[in-house]
Amino acid sequence: MTGPTAADVAAPDPPQLHPPAGLELPGTRRPLRGLLPDVARSLGAVLPDLPGAGLDLPAGERAVVVLVDGLGAEALTARAGHAPVLRGMLADAAAAGEPHASAGYPSTTAASLGSFGTGRSPGETGLLGYSLRCPDAAALGLPPADQLVNLVSWTAGPGAPVPDARTWQPLPTVFERFEGASTAIGKSKFAGSGLTTAALRGATFVPADRWDDAVEATLTALRRPGLVYLYWGALDAVGHQRGWAAPEWGEELAALDAGLRTLLRRAPRGTTVLVTADHGMVDVTERLDVAETPALREQVVLVAGEPRALHVHLEPGAAIGAARERWAEALGERAWVLTGADAAAGGLFGPVADRNRALIGDLVVALTGTTAVVDSRSQSAASLRLVGMHGSLTTAELAVPALVTRT
Repeated sequence: MTGPTAADVAAPDPPQLHPPAGLELPGTRRPLRGLLPDVARSLGAVLPDLPGAGLDLPAGERAVVVLVDGLGAEALTARAGHAPVLRGMLADAAAAGEPHASAGYPSTTAASLGSFGTGRSPGETGLLGYSLRCPDAAALGLPPADQLVNLVSWTAGPGAPVPDARTWQPLPTVFERFEGASTAIGKSKFAGSGLTTAALRGATFVPADRWDDAVEATLTALRRPGLVYLYWGALDAVGHQRGWAAPEWGEELAALDAGLRTLLRRAPRGTTVLVTADHGMVDVTERLDVAETPALREQVVLVAGEPRALHVHLEPGAAIGAARERWAEALGERAWVLTGADAAAGGLFGPVADRNRALIGDLVVALTGTTAVVDSRSQSAASLRLVGMHGSLTTAELAVPALVTRT
């Protein structure tokens, strides 16, 4: 008599993830990754394999999606006095139902733009954070400081290969699958960049380095039927340097709102306009440095990700469970510490493609409150001083506006 075969043994149930107070799992609102498929379908696209976000959009010939980097739903609500156009759209959306969408985890630009542009989860796209460990780090013998790949600037440390964007993220984008004309508008430095290629390829890129010029480029693109994507990052930049509660953030929001007023006034009649964002932001009040905290530094080779959403890579052979307990004890209520295996199996990153599993840290750490965990061994001095940060699972970081109007 033979024993049970692999086919006879039931696969273990995935772990049930239960975030601590102050954090929430992605998916409590309409998913950010479903917004662009919904807009494309309103223009006639057929995307049977991509779930939508449940937007009730009328059929039409023209649509523009304005994605404002760092415009969290909580911050917009709190600072809406600076933005009468957005305030009105927010009130209309709230009266009609759910005015917000939810970014995935981590709630950061590379992950969110990848999901937005493809309709897929970060686990599927491989865009799993601001920075990730180079997959070939061990084989190349790179020192830890050189092992990070930055998925926003699409650069790598000395000696590390800069990844090919189409290889790293091979899934087709919504723009590639859209049969009509599509245009992407953003700063000239993003033309042909790795992140643009990975997340948004298929659209004709039009550079615009000033907000007023970006609005004019959008209006020009709308002269013909099709799908237009407008990205603007100035609000995020101010938030990182000054914080979302700063006067400068309100001033930038007011400038953004004025441009939206122009866009809505001059766009062709019947144009669908969606305003959304890639993530929100918290203003950090406490920073813990791995390099200066023995309980966090022990057996840690590299910290990837970002200070609010970490991928922690341990020495080969290190006991991952013991490391998780050590980090959990050291951080207490300031963080949710998971093994990377549990985070992936439990669906924190959405479905995870086999090719992307090695990108996830041995530990995955999501910060609560307004704490950040930095590592001065691999992060620049400027990044250590940032006020506004994001990446974690607070409502302030996950919830983004999903505001629709029709001209």
